[in-house]
Amino acid sequence: MVYDPASPVITEIEQRRSATGISWQKLADHIDRPLVWTVAALLGSHPMPAKEAAAAGELLDLSPETVAALQRQPYRTADPALQTDPTIYRFVELINVYGPAFKALIHEEFGDGIMSAINCNVSFERRADPGGDRVVVTIDGKFLPYQW
Repeated sequence: MVYDPASPVITEIEQRRSATGISWQKLADHIDRPLVWTVAALLGSHPMPAKEAAAAGELLDLSPETVAALQRQPYRTADPALQTDPTIYRFVELINVYGPAFKALIHEEFGDGIMSAINCNVSFERRADPGGDRVVVTIDGKFLPYQW
């Protein structure tokens, strides 16, 4: 599965979430997984283990076909159309502006290598601020040194 807002799986999940008023956080708590991982999995970016897929299916009253689809290995491809979404584009812009600085800092602190996007934790929170609420996204990735 790949993220496609018109896919029957994502449509069913969004319709059931809307009809029941179940939040992403409640879903994450119900399947005992991190919030960002849960949302990514339910939007097709991660395969869900059978237990978690069944629990999400039970909570949202999803069809057996959708529960099965949640367990399949997704195609992790970049859809250029997603980059036109203003929220997603801001993340692309952030990487375009700060990516070289992140790279330089990782190399200075850790040496020649990369931060894993496979072995990482991503958290999301809202933080109150007098100048307007802040979005806090934390990426905690394992350092992977290049092997020469």
